[in-house]
Amino acid sequence: MRQVRLIIAAVAMLGVVSSSTAYADGFAPAEGLYIGGLAGGGSGIVQPKVTTSTGPSSGDDGGTFQATEGGLGLFGGEGGVVAGYGYKMGDVYAGIEGEWLASDVEFKLTSSVNVLVSNGGADETFTEVSAKKTWSGGMFGRLGFYINPTTLFSIKGGVLVSEFDVAYVGSASQSETYYAGGPAVGLSMDSTISAIDPNLNLRIGGVYTDFLTASVQGIGTEKGGGDVDSSVTGDSLSARVGLTYSFFDINSLF
Repeated sequence: MRQVRLIIAAVAMLGVVSSSTAYADGFAPAEGLYIGGLAGGGSGIVQPKVTTSTGPSSGDDGGTFQATEGGLGLFGGEGGVVAGYGYKMGDVYAGIEGEWLASDVEFKLTSSVNVLVSNGGADETFTEVSAKKTWSGGMFGRLGFYINPTTLFSIKGGVLVSEFDVAYVGSASQSETYYAGGPAVGLSMDSTISAIDPNLNLRIGGVYTDFLTASVQGIGTEKGGGDVDSSVTGDSLSARVGLTYSFFDINSLF
């Protein structure tokens, strides 16, 4: 009986030692609770659409201006934070992740001549129109597989929301803030930087977002008193590189 107890004690001790060794070696990439920082660049296309109706003194039947092909190019830098939790199930990975990035991605159009608009019945002119994405944030679900013990390839899908500042500059400058959101998908590669810390990982990846359609109200009205319905639609692609750090596994509580 004493020998049986000794064997059980030896097996238990071996399990403790093995577990300690595993945690000393670090988490697998994106395993457990992790936080990190991302930086990169973004580009995209914005397609405007403006529909006008006949006003009391407009003298025309109204109409629609729309970019049906191509669009206006967005370009700039992004940087922010990411946090998530992931499960390693053999070579398979599943997790959730949230991100928030500040941005200066924008497009700007300038004119060498004054463009006439009407605002509240008063004629105004402008020579510059711009739209700037100030931030974006959202949540994702992640699925992936471990190419090897220190490298994870994953895809993710979710929803991103972005804030845009739209403005025109001229005789009386105007601006408006609006929010555009839509489905987003991405892929990434996470690799352990074991030479620095076994829980530190390098991430390289990208995210594509479809902004669907958002209304832009309040920038000018049609000369003559007609109604103006303005909206924009488009998409963007962001490339990122960053660092993440895993520091807690809920399974350690059980």
